[in-house]
Amino acid sequence: MRVPESAAGSYARVPGTAAPPAGARGTLVRYGVEVERGLPLDGAEFAAEVHRVLNDPRGWGHGGVMRFERVAGGPVRFRVALSSPAMTDRMCAPLVTGGELSCGHGDRSVINARRYGEGAASYGADLASYREYLIGHEVGHALGHGHAGCPGRGRRAPVMVQQSKSLYGCRANPWPHPD
Repeated sequence: MRVPESAAGSYARVPGTAAPPAGARGTLVRYGVEVERGLPLDGAEFAAEVHRVLNDPRGWGHGGVMRFERVAGGPVRFRVALSSPAMTDRMCAPLVTGGELSCGHGDRSVINARRYGEGAASYGADLASYREYLIGHEVGHALGHGHAGCPGRGRRAPVMVQQSKSLYGCRANPWPHPD
């Protein structure tokens, strides 16, 4: 998919809500999803993918720690924002993203739409797993997690390793709690 260098420069909150899975336990975390106006991506599809990743048993809610509810308005703990490369650069400043990287900035997980659409060399052709990693990593920042290092050559990379840049000798891993 071809993602333009820039779009409208403002966000629209994706309408609708998504409840946590039935029977889920843990602290309820309300979040929103935003998409930069003018991007050639379906906001509802992106929001559904974010919700699926956040509530996956391998995700941040693992073991009933948290459960995630997408809301269309009102207060939220964080926002996941799909952004053009130019908007990503602006929203992530002073971090230099070079139109390539994503970031966690305050209460916003800024997802570079070009990366979301094309993936990263570290994941090869596995775009689905890369998208899971990208969402999990940037939301990890919103939940207070910093970057991690590779625990050893050939071992699974923690989700907070900057896997978009390199695997640093580790194996790709999109999940906070892969087991």
